[in-house]
Amino acid sequence: MERRREAALTGGTAGRRLTSIDGGRGDGPAEPAGPPPQGPGGARGLRPQRAEAAEPPGVPEQARLWHVVLSVAGQTTPLCSLRASLERLAHDHSFFLTARYAADHAEIRYWEQARDLHDAAAIALRLWGEHKVTANLPPWEIVGLEVVDRATYHKRVAEGFGGPPPRLGGVYPY
Repeated sequence: MERRREAALTGGTAGRRLTSIDGGRGDGPAEPAGPPPQGPGGARGLRPQRAEAAEPPGVPEQARLWHVVLSVAGQTTPLCSLRASLERLAHDHSFFLTARYAADHAEIRYWEQARDLHDAAAIALRLWGEHKVTANLPPWEIVGLEVVDRATYHKRVAEGFGGPPPRLGGVYPY
């Protein structure tokens, strides 16, 4: 019974095993013998095609600009030290637009260059923690994140929604 089931799975060749990883545990190649199954129910239809196979080697994906608004909050911190920390962060981070702050929360706006939204959000979520020591940032947590593409940001500004703060390029109290 086992022999027949294995033979049916591998296209009639009982000596091969199917694996999803090239060079897997099978004796032969990872692909089954015979033509690929037709229709959406075939095993070949379940495995996604690799994106890098479609592009020539050595061609990087085009990075895009994303507008990021990162909100952080925590225990009350002296305003003078918080301002100095945010200014150091602005100096360290490229594409920094502006930061607004109060004793217990802050909002940072900047542009991030990334391949897609997932990458831009991941970078934004690491920003505060990665610069906490170098910029002497308070031990606050991230309480909000907004990431939009460049076209959406400019559309919002043109419609009068979500426009930039009145003073760009600096660190200001609320």
